[in-house]
Amino acid sequence: MKYVDEFRDREKAATLVKKIQGLVSEIPIAKDRPIAIMEVCGGHTHSIFRYGIEGMLPKEIELVHGPGCPVCVLPMGRIDDCVAVAERPEVICTTFGDAMRVPGSRKSLLQAKADGADVRMVYSPMDSLALARKNPDREVVFFGIGFETTMPSTALTILQAEAEGITNFSVFCNHITIVPTIKAILDSPDLQLDGFLGPGHVSMVIGTKPYEFVSRYYRRPMVVAGFEPLDVLQSIWMVLKQIKEGRAEIENQYARIVPDDGNDRALEAVAKVYELREFFEWRGLGSIDHSGVRMRDRYAVYDAERKFTMPHIKIADPKSCQCGEVLKGVIKPWQCKVFGTACTPETPLGALMVSSEGACAAYYQYGGIKKQRVAS
Repeated sequence: MKYVDEFRDREKAATLVKKIQGLVSEIPIAKDRPIAIMEVCGGHTHSIFRYGIEGMLPKEIELVHGPGCPVCVLPMGRIDDCVAVAERPEVICTTFGDAMRVPGSRKSLLQAKADGADVRMVYSPMDSLALARKNPDREVVFFGIGFETTMPSTALTILQAEAEGITNFSVFCNHITIVPTIKAILDSPDLQLDGFLGPGHVSMVIGTKPYEFVSRYYRRPMVVAGFEPLDVLQSIWMVLKQIKEGRAEIENQYARIVPDDGNDRALEAVAKVYELREFFEWRGLGSIDHSGVRMRDRYAVYDAERKFTMPHIKIADPKSCQCGEVLKGVIKPWQCKVFGTACTPETPLGALMVSSEGACAAYYQYGGIKKQRVAS
């Protein structure tokens, strides 16, 4: 297939659903409990709700929505740190649109902007570097977030700044890594997962080999999946086929985009600029060892955490907000006490209601609010 509409063909989708139903009927565990499959990537969560995939599947399959939205897993304390830097008069703070609305303990970056801070939305870190060129008398700080998907663009921007000798540019680095996160999920006593849909965008950079521990040590199947409805359905079918056959392997449904060995040039830039942190704090998941990166000493001049004083205070989420339980797959978004009432996309209490890839925002936008009302 070549064109997008071919990946959204209703007849092909119906055929895949029938095949999925047939597989489910042959899997013994489905008679006792739902087969739990976690989609790690927030992009998959968005696609699942946008195209109504969850409603197409038999009741014996439960899709568990994982922590694959980088905006959603930022703890409040990191938002507070960025707001503190943005409020400095010499700083132009730049970030992606979703990150501007994530609530901190005092305010979001968008609220800081309304209060007079110079906060600007950009589409890439290169936009931030261009601002630094045009404003040599100001400090331009880029709020760097994302998994391995966005790490290379930030790293390449830092290398470009070094090549040009631009020193009024820095990055507040909140880039995170996928493999320790999946391991933390697998080690969680709250979850019983039977398989995974692997993240497509991350895998485009790192390849499929880093996931081999999932099958080798945890005996769980994983299928790296694309984002169109037929991609997701085929990937679910591939996971179920492995379960039926008693296999646990890493398979690549998204082979048209994802190379098994990853992107060498991107990985080279990442390795040159970053090193692993000892640990990093995640909203809802706590501290996870080696799950984030920071800049190497060579690039300290571009590290906003070294250039500016930050509060570095850990802040717990509001008690009424259950983002942590949703991120871990313990509850569904509509089971949160404030979903669709006190917490909406217009007035988010938690980060999962901010990003379009957040499970709560996706449920709200594509009909989950009706589920909550029926359930209550």
